[in-house]
Amino acid sequence: MNHPQDKPVRSTMKTRLHEIIFEAETPAGKAFDIGLIFTILLSVLVVMLESVAGIRQQYGTVLVAMEWSFTIAFTMEYLLRLYCVGQPLRYAGSFYGVVDLLAIIPTYLSVFVLGTQYLLVIRTIRILRVFRVLKLVQYWSEARTLSHALCVSRRKIVVFLYVVMILVIIIGSLMYLIEGEKNGFTSIPRSIYWAIVTLTTVGYGDIAPATDLGQTLAAIVMIIGYGIIAVPTGIVTAELARESYISLSTQACPECGSEGHDADAVYCKYCGAKL
Repeated sequence: MNHPQDKPVRSTMKTRLHEIIFEAETPAGKAFDIGLIFTILLSVLVVMLESVAGIRQQYGTVLVAMEWSFTIAFTMEYLLRLYCVGQPLRYAGSFYGVVDLLAIIPTYLSVFVLGTQYLLVIRTIRILRVFRVLKLVQYWSEARTLSHALCVSRRKIVVFLYVVMILVIIIGSLMYLIEGEKNGFTSIPRSIYWAIVTLTTVGYGDIAPATDLGQTLAAIVMIIGYGIIAVPTGIVTAELARESYISLSTQACPECGSEGHDADAVYCKYCGAKL
């Protein structure tokens, strides 16, 4: 038989867990996040050491045991995060929710597919929580401004990339006709590869034109490349100039776990729950 006080106790426990796991304002929450970041760094170090043949041969068993210990701990943490938010599926689909899940999947997957455990270096993304722990909220605000500018600029950037794609196809085809197979341009796709490398000013040097006309075209492509590099930078910079910087808080929504709310926000901007 359920007692009337059962529901409030459970609610209080969830609230307390949410404060510890999601918030960084309380001493317990800050200690949890610092401990989590230290554990993430240590687990990534273990994965990197395991990839060294000499260390793996001598300490392989110990490293594997440590990695499974970290994975079990992160799995429990992930389940607790789902437990203490009001909308677990919404949190699971959020950026941090997906990253938290990807941080534990490779170890379990390695039981069936060898080598997948090295994908655990994705755990380094979780260290983004350091912005919240160290009160670097303004840096998070600027990161959000940058991501929004990139999102707004995406159509212009797509059009720009489409033009570049057409350009390299034309240049690659011309170079194939000019140089031919005898000078290393054995096909149009390979010539397009050369055009991309040259236009981006990377210049591996594995293929190079030998004729005067080919070298002239290469020089023109190099000059065009310097001008093209500035185009996407200008597009994003123009959008950044229109962005206004908003003061953010470190508070996480108790329902969906989303962060990045305005300092004076009363309700969550993502699910509408009261903060």
